[in-house]
Amino acid sequence: MEFLEGYFELVVIGICLCLGYIIKNLIPSDKINKFIPLIMGVTGAFINLWVNAFALTPQIILTGLVSGLASTGMYEMFAQFIKNGGKE
Repeated sequence: MEFLEGYFELVVIGICLCLGYIIKNLIPSDKINKFIPLIMGVTGAFINLWVNAFALTPQIILTGLVSGLASTGMYEMFAQFIKNGGKE
């Protein structure tokens, strides 16, 4: 998995993390949970395309997908951060 480290885009991760948090808390049904990684992957790819002036290359798509999916893994840490008011 170390080879994917070069494909993280912090802006994309941040936006997808916030969007995923909003979706999870806006729609309290468990039915949406299984679709959040798909939504974040597609959203991440689109945002990274936008950030890169819609230059369609495999690297840009991969960076967006990896960053969007990484945001789903960071969800629990982010939720605890919000819950604790930013205190560790």
